Amino acid sequence: MLRNVLPNWFFGCCATLVLLVNTIICGFIVFALGLVKLCIPINAVSHLLHIAYGMWCKGNRLGLEIGCESLNIVVPEQVKQQGWYLLVANHISWLDIVVLSAVEALPAPKFFLKDELKYIPFIGTGAWAMGMPFMKRASKAQIANNPKLKGLDVERTKQSCRNFRRHPTTVINFAEGTRFTPQKQYKQGSEYQHLLKPKAGGTAFALEVLNEQLDGLLSTTLVYQALDQHICRSFMLGQLHSIHVAIELYDMHCVPQGSYQLDKEYRIRFQNFLNALWHAKDEQITQQLHEHSKMGPQTSKETAPL
Repeated sequence: MLRNVLPNWFFGCCATLVLLVNTIICGFIVFALGLVKLCIPINAVSHLLHIAYGMWCKGNRLGLEIGCESLNIVVPEQVKQQGWYLLVANHISWLDIVVLSAVEALPAPKFFLKDELKYIPFIGTGAWAMGMPFMKRASKAQIANNPKLKGLDVERTKQSCRNFRRHPTTVINFAEGTRFTPQKQYKQGSEYQHLLKPKAGGTAFALEVLNEQLDGLLSTTLVYQALDQHICRSFMLGQLHSIHVAIELYDMHCVPQGSYQLDKEYRIRFQNFLNALWHAKDEQITQQLHEHSKMGPQTSKETAPL
């Protein structure tokens, strides 16, 4: 095994280089095709866009396999490549986006992104070209000064989700709204041991727009094992021992449906549903961390069905 001969930093550097080059090349291609699509909105250009985006996802998978000792992805066999899904996941690191994009069993993953990311070359421009929603939340003070801002984010979300109907898609939402840190957890007064409180709005809006087309909701739990709490730094140094991705499929009949803005009872019911998912995630993370502490670092890579 090369890992027994070469230093960890070598694998970290190689993996980081793969991800960087992959993002630059594929990001440029996707952006260029996005400009063509803007001028010539035909299906052939959109098809090429998704091929280039799929290349980026495959490149990310290669980078993860180089840089991580153990990559364990558990996906239900019922998930199909030609389906439409809404995926909700916990948010730990910038690496989460790379990890979820590299899950080969999922149809094209599209993310809810912070508005600031659209200014990042290749990443933001590529996301724009793919029609991903950029979330820009207005504060209460800003809404008071300009009432037109109220509901603007909702409309952006709905428009982006409508565009997803044209191609099999996994709409991914990090329901916590920000990456987990112990400081944020303490400040928030989170009731969860490993998670922040989930925000139901973005997930509910995506459900409202796509509910007739969705084949299911995917509750996804991410767990990293590293020497450092800073996951990206551990990955770059070759010190990321394992990535565990557990995906559970919920039939749409099990997911509350309704209008999140207009129906107060539904809003409470959906919040309770999402909180229940988060309690299950919290227990799953605790169990995974406990099992890893007993087994020690692993060196195998596998993708297993549920």
